[in-house]
Amino acid sequence: MRKIASSLLFSLAVVGLYLVQIDLASSFGFRRFNGGGSTSPSPSPSPSPSPSFTSGQAHDPGVRGGPAGAGDPLPGLTAGQFEYFNTGKTEFVTAEDVPDGLGPRMNLDSCGGCHMAPAVGGTSPTVNPQVAFASLDGGTDTVPAFIRANGPVREARFVKNADGTPDGGVHAIFTITGRTGATGCTLAQPNFAAQLANNNVIFRIPTPAFGSGLMEQIPDSAILSNQAASSNQKSTLGIKGRPNFSVSGRAISGQTNNNGNDGTIARFGWKAQNKSLLLFSAEAYNVEMGITNEIFQTERDETANCQFATTPNDIQNLDAVTPQEATTAIQAFSNFMRFLAPPAPSPDTPGGATSISNGKKLFSDVGCALCHTPSFTTQTSTVTALSNKPVNLYSDLLVHFMGPGLADGVSQGQAGPAEFRSAPLWGLGQRNFFLHDGRTSDLVRAIQEHSSGDAFHHNASEANGVVGNFNNLGDRSKQDILNFLRSL
Repeated sequence: MRKIASSLLFSLAVVGLYLVQIDLASSFGFRRFNGGGSTSPSPSPSPSPSPSFTSGQAHDPGVRGGPAGAGDPLPGLTAGQFEYFNTGKTEFVTAEDVPDGLGPRMNLDSCGGCHMAPAVGGTSPTVNPQVAFASLDGGTDTVPAFIRANGPVREARFVKNADGTPDGGVHAIFTITGRTGATGCTLAQPNFAAQLANNNVIFRIPTPAFGSGLMEQIPDSAILSNQAASSNQKSTLGIKGRPNFSVSGRAISGQTNNNGNDGTIARFGWKAQNKSLLLFSAEAYNVEMGITNEIFQTERDETANCQFATTPNDIQNLDAVTPQEATTAIQAFSNFMRFLAPPAPSPDTPGGATSISNGKKLFSDVGCALCHTPSFTTQTSTVTALSNKPVNLYSDLLVHFMGPGLADGVSQGQAGPAEFRSAPLWGLGQRNFFLHDGRTSDLVRAIQEHSSGDAFHHNASEANGVVGNFNNLGDRSKQDILNFLRSL
């Protein structure tokens, strides 16, 4: 039923469409949510750093060139695990269509389309596949202004419902209207223009999946122990941070459901809202592609004329001949991500080994490492390749209050409207876009955006002190830190 999309043909189609399209968002200013109800424009991102600094000043070295330092399986997998990795990778890049259960509303038709750079399992590619997807296979959707051919893959969430109650859920950008196999289905896209005018739309970009299996195996005790470490230094800098506990039954829409059956620490997603890779996969399959599965069995849009596959769309094949055939798509996705190796840092690019070494030390000295913890160790795992291994992710996996500048107005689990998980920095050297909404491709700007609010208004970002320390460095020292970050 499923079709493997030709990445070459698809890329050519996207580039061709980009060359002829009128850029709908060339003058569009992305709006950042402000807790006070006002808006501030945030310039559209470009795929390369903005020339914000003159010669001699610290600047983002840009996306690290050379081969992708990611995308391979973990070392030490058994032959069977390696086979499941490859099966999962095939599923991950498979393009779904209407007979497979795609839609009725979705953001794209494959996991790989969102998680493609610098290799399968990563994050937004340089050329956004959502632009070409709008009209793929007869689709009649328009491309909203916040989706650009040279911008990041995005999902859109509305902050509030029409009655003023919290929303926070994903409002899919595209529909199956007009596509092959969707005869008789007529759906309207959300009125994004009106919602943008009301400052009611926030964006999320894909998080990289590299090394996810290692992250999944970090024990809660290690996260809590790290939270308690360096308490005096953290207190001086205003850093708090807390785990986002995964609570069974709590809705992701921001409306709380105080069911306390499960109190373990969640760690996946921009607000650490998902506990496991299986849950992460199942939710993405349903929310991003509209495909129901054994965890999310209900269609998000139940319009009768737009149902063309039995529900749930993806289930275990109980008559399968081989174990791989019996594996559901969401299991295959999670197997692929679980067995995906972490990104490999560069020892000397950019700037040379000495600069990178200096930058690594300064990164810790100014306080960045207090939230972006360099390393954990996994617990003893059933999978030998994941057992007692270092996890050099540069994240404490805690959620931190980031002030009004990054606030999106959305709550997920126990993470509030201005709280975000410390983003893992491994692989940063080959990322095109930064921050939860992909507002910039400039690493310097991404650092500065961590600072906002103040103590007088009781809305100071926990990163204000650290960003202040960074800003007080000389340009050479700043450049060393930037080189170090781009080496990861």
